[in-house]
Amino acid sequence: MPVSPVRPAANSLLHLVVAGAVLAGCGQQAPNGMGGFPPPEVTTVGVQPAAYPVSFEYVGQTAGSKDAEVRARVTGIVEKRLYQEGAAVRAGQPLFLLDARPFEAQLASAEAELARARAQKTQADREAARLKPLAERKAIGQKEADDAASAADFASAAIKAAQAKVTEARLNLAYTRVVAPISGLSSRAQQSEGSLANANTTLLTTVSQVDPIWVLFNVSDGEQLRLNKAMADGRLALPHNDAFAVSLKLSDGSTFPRSGHINFADTRVNPQTGTFEMRAEIANGDLALKPGQFVRVTLKGAQRQGALAVPQVAVLEGPQGKFVYVLGKDKDGQEIAAPRPVVVGDWSESGGVNLWIIESGLAAGDQVIVDGLARIMMPNTPVRVRPPRPASEPAGSSPAATAGDATQR
Repeated sequence: MPVSPVRPAANSLLHLVVAGAVLAGCGQQAPNGMGGFPPPEVTTVGVQPAAYPVSFEYVGQTAGSKDAEVRARVTGIVEKRLYQEGAAVRAGQPLFLLDARPFEAQLASAEAELARARAQKTQADREAARLKPLAERKAIGQKEADDAASAADFASAAIKAAQAKVTEARLNLAYTRVVAPISGLSSRAQQSEGSLANANTTLLTTVSQVDPIWVLFNVSDGEQLRLNKAMADGRLALPHNDAFAVSLKLSDGSTFPRSGHINFADTRVNPQTGTFEMRAEIANGDLALKPGQFVRVTLKGAQRQGALAVPQVAVLEGPQGKFVYVLGKDKDGQEIAAPRPVVVGDWSESGGVNLWIIESGLAAGDQVIVDGLARIMMPNTPVRVRPPRPASEPAGSSPAATAGDATQR
């Protein structure tokens, strides 16, 4: 059997009758709310100028504090890789072995040349010693004795040249074992066994020192100018000697457990990016950070002086930008939630509350609505201010002061 639809007029009348009956049963009259409903309860925070800690966040990338390219110092065939790719290596640890046989032959030839030079020196010394007394007795000419002494000197020089050749040959033989120049994390091998490695040209692998590790990030020229202006106006104070505490947030949202410090700030603007390069240093003894990771760099230690701030939950996003609801009054004196456009600045944290620094849009003493925003259906909605919730305290203790410089109504 079909059900007949309820007429709109009759439906509205039915709702009014039911609402009136409920109010009459409670012994109350409908307050001055939206559609006859009671005004939503809200909580406000009074904003006052104060000093707030601020932090600056940038996108950064990790890099080794030392990056060494491992190349062969002699030309030879790669015989063997002696390390595990990607593993930590120590300074001086052998990484590659080149074919040593040609260099062993060169060393043997140099040592033979040294032995020949020493034999010639011995012969020249004997000849000079034999002719010297004959020259003193005028039995031979003086020139003949002088030539013998010069031959002995030439033999001494030949020995030194041969010794240098031996030293060079030994070095070349030692260079057939390619070692890590620094301690750190190794990369993959760029050449396989059987490849020809040219001296000082062919890249075999790289080693990155990651303890400590560096984090590179950039600050835009525009932001640097904004910060300089805020410092000149006395609205911003940086830590002494720019000793920011540097913390990292990893790609999964977790915070790296160790903090670091700034160890380099470029004074020149990169003409290609329009940014200043900065670098932080962080201890990384457990090798938890690897070179090339993207992280979010947070600099802590600065303070905004005489700033106005509101909890982040109070700042809403509208078609025209960010705004807050402040407590106002209509022409009948009823308290209402009046929208107020604001320009926000840096983030801050005070007393465990995340705050927005307000650059413009609010004045000292404004009462900003922070709780009950979901019940405000439209601008200038009548509201009723709820007393602040009592702080949770042990029995017998005095009421806790409101955190920071904010006052709740």
